[in-house]
Amino acid sequence: MPDGSAGRLDIREARLRRLYRDWNSWRHGRTFPSRADFDPLDLKYILGDLTLIDVLRDPPRYVFRLHATKNVDRLGADLTGKELAWMPGAELRDTVRAHYERVVTTRAPVVQRRDGLLSEGRPWIYEILVLPLAADGETIDMLMAALVWNGPALST
Repeated sequence: MPDGSAGRLDIREARLRRLYRDWNSWRHGRTFPSRADFDPLDLKYILGDLTLIDVLRDPPRYVFRLHATKNVDRLGADLTGKELAWMPGAELRDTVRAHYERVVTTRAPVVQRRDGLLSEGRPWIYEILVLPLAADGETIDMLMAALVWNGPALST
């Protein structure tokens, strides 16, 4: 069961800490909240950085229900309606898949800080929080990912 403590997750970005607190409040005693538990309009503070991913099984795969508009600009590709396999860049795609799989396998939110490259090759650093959602409160069927870009990376 998720811990409920943003400190344990070491979330540095204030908007991601707020999203984690919101996610935790939506649980209402269940292991996971569902997509129906929140209105995206209540998430204006993070909306342009928010991605919703359907978790499909047999075979396991991830489909972007909504790809964050700011990420579309940075990646140079809109993945809305597409599987993760369509994500440009094999290294980034493998990193993202591993992050999603960790959330599904551990059944807990996972925050990471990464260096990344924008579509035009400029380096950036960012923090990303991935939260599990479940229509039945138990079986993860969707992920909510929010990514906060911190600015240019210190090294290239």
